[in-house]
Amino acid sequence: MRDAPRCDRPAAAERQDRLQKDAYTLILEAIDAGLYKPGDRLVESELAERLGVSRTPVREALQRLETQSMLTRDGRSLIVASLDHNQLAELYVVRTELEGLAARLAARHASDEEIRVLQAMVEDDRKLIGGDPRALSRANKRLHRQIHLASHNRFLIQQLDLVHRSMALMANTSFAAEGRDEVALAEHEGIVRAIAARDGDAAYAALRAHISKAFETRLRVDAGEIRTR
Repeated sequence: MRDAPRCDRPAAAERQDRLQKDAYTLILEAIDAGLYKPGDRLVESELAERLGVSRTPVREALQRLETQSMLTRDGRSLIVASLDHNQLAELYVVRTELEGLAARLAARHASDEEIRVLQAMVEDDRKLIGGDPRALSRANKRLHRQIHLASHNRFLIQQLDLVHRSMALMANTSFAAEGRDEVALAEHEGIVRAIAARDGDAAYAALRAHISKAFETRLRVDAGEIRTR
């Protein structure tokens, strides 16, 4: 008797899915890293050449990013979207609550090892004070991501991933504001201290205050009240 035909998808189709995912991830990471800023035009052929893939997975990745509002149309071109004042405010409202909840849950569920990792991150970030704001921003994202993971709530982590994806549409980082790095590090220390103490209420309040201060700093930079480095 012959074996029943396998139901596996053709290898070519699986490879195409992988290429599309890789193209999507690489383009998203480039936006997050500031290689492509709000208003920049993304050209399918140029991206395909840069990523070393055919135009088809790039085209599909761009379509996916457009449906997620990461890209928008400018005539026939696709450009990196930007956030207006109201969208920014709405994003920070959601981020404040979700980040606070992540800190509360981390205080409850984080393992001792995860807490030590958070403490080590804060200590390592001291070396970055006064340095490149982009390096500080990357360190900040790593710390927040670690807190998200320490919450041990997959649904919350998914929602925070969506929020942080939209954060990539900001043209600059609040860490570019003069003096923000030292203040933010002190805030990080307070957040991690509360998590280590298993004080969910204090962790929630500390992280909400941290996000609120970051939003205020961004608004003051935009208004020209604070100089940037």
